[in-house]
Amino acid sequence: MKLDPRLQRRGAEWLAKHGWRVQRTVDGKPNPALVWDEDLEFLRVFEPVRRLTLVTPAAAYVLASAVRQTGHLAGSLAEVGVYQGGTAKLIADLTSSTAGEPKDLHLFDTFTGMPATDPRRDLHVAGDFADTSVEQVAALFPNDRVVHLHPGHFPASATAVEKTDFCLVHIDVDIYRSVLDACRFFYPRMVEGGVMLFDDYGWTSCPGA
Repeated sequence: MKLDPRLQRRGAEWLAKHGWRVQRTVDGKPNPALVWDEDLEFLRVFEPVRRLTLVTPAAAYVLASAVRQTGHLAGSLAEVGVYQGGTAKLIADLTSSTAGEPKDLHLFDTFTGMPATDPRRDLHVAGDFADTSVEQVAALFPNDRVVHLHPGHFPASATAVEKTDFCLVHIDVDIYRSVLDACRFFYPRMVEGGVMLFDDYGWTSCPGA
């Protein structure tokens, strides 16, 4: 009998609050611990935004690890491909919990859906992920002076940060041209030891990436 996924999640959340977790095991095969289910600081910032992102818990944990890894570096942070703001909020909350001056976080998206795509390289089409808005995402950061939204088509929307250095850039844009534009813009502006993280690399749904 297959359980209702909502009941499975509620049960897992209840167990997590009491220090337990459910993990499927397979006889004769490796069964590694799901570290993202055991990191309480990560769960604190991820659970409130889980419904606002399509990023898997494992990928979100990698992003959180990159935020921590680059926390001591100079430079700002950026995300290209914000959608409904889930991972942007995760980045902001993790950054604000670290010591020192808060870093600027620059968020780039059309906030109206996917731009034109290349059918030779991409499976997504123009207009995908349109169920968002700049107002919806801005509402996640009330009175936050270090979060800057840049609506429009990237990289034309990035003129304000052409002279900015970056220590972490999260790129979640799904399509060939947008990934290429992000590489060309950010790579020369990365500080030594900085991280560019590509969410879509390796996904069969995003061959262009």
